[in-house]
Amino acid sequence: MKKNYIIPIFVPHLGCKNNCSFCNQKSISGQIKEVTKDDVKEIIEEYLKNFPYEKQDVEVAFFGGSFTGIEKEKQIELLEAVQPYIKSKKISSIRCSTRPDYISRDILKYLKKYHVKTIELGVQSTNDYILAKAKRGHTFQDVKKASKLIRRHRFNLGHQMMVGLPDSTFLDEMNTAKDLSKLKPKIMRIYPVLVIKGTELENQYLSGEYEPLEVNQAVSRCKELCYFFDKKRIKVIRVGLQSTDTISDPNKNESSEIVAGPYHEAFRQLVDTQIFYDKISEKIKGFEVKVKEVEISVNPQDINNVVGYKRENILKIKDMYDVDIKTKQDNKIKEGKIKIDIIKRYTDFLDEE
Repeated sequence: MKKNYIIPIFVPHLGCKNNCSFCNQKSISGQIKEVTKDDVKEIIEEYLKNFPYEKQDVEVAFFGGSFTGIEKEKQIELLEAVQPYIKSKKISSIRCSTRPDYISRDILKYLKKYHVKTIELGVQSTNDYILAKAKRGHTFQDVKKASKLIRRHRFNLGHQMMVGLPDSTFLDEMNTAKDLSKLKPKIMRIYPVLVIKGTELENQYLSGEYEPLEVNQAVSRCKELCYFFDKKRIKVIRVGLQSTDTISDPNKNESSEIVAGPYHEAFRQLVDTQIFYDKISEKIKGFEVKVKEVEISVNPQDINNVVGYKRENILKIKDMYDVDIKTKQDNKIKEGKIKIDIIKRYTDFLDEE
């Protein structure tokens, strides 16, 4: 089975003529200078040094900004820089992220020519009022039109949404998830809103007009969204912004551009920790006898999430149910699944006393 690798190349704010209230792409991407074809080649070469050559599936991903809004000549320059690696089969395909209103048949035609396989749309919300409030500059109708075009031209469709936008409630975000699922994306990214320096949202926060989510609120909302997308068989490939020199804990890093909001360096693990806590808790409550100790078998990829961030799940299960947990790694168990065996019942424990 081939392992998937991504080579990220950030093109911050290139092509995006819009100024969303929450956005400062230079801060979010940690990238300031314009990317050239030589930069693309250098980045690819550096990443390829660290990838095994057997059983690999490597994809170049143009993130940040709005790729299809860049001048066509610049897009072609960056795409052409990848082509020799595709021809030599060191790179399998390309993905890019863009805005829903920067998609057309002509654009999709040349993206297909240059081996782009996946297109991710920055949707953020499907509520037109919330989109206008955030000054997104597009509507849900644009999202529907672009998504259908992308799928019709046989690209893999991805969506990106946000939680905690101004005036957005959890109900709004669940409605966004339901709306997007009907457009049949293959992948999803979920980003809690952070207040970044130099944005309109920073002014709204400082004036008291906007109140960001707390970490626990954002984790709870994202957990429910992950449950929903999992049921719809839509893979959530990221939850929370990638940590960089500028997107980092403002209490630990003076150069952080974060003013406020639910930032955590292990945000995805916090979400997955809660998801696995729910699974473990449900199984323990389903036992017909009171248990004292259990063994949880899990795929090696999930072991940290079963234990929990800073052993949170081990401690919470002990506190809530007075149950001790042992873990066992088992490659035969699918990722996201668990198997629980009773090691010691409470009556066994009493007999030992």
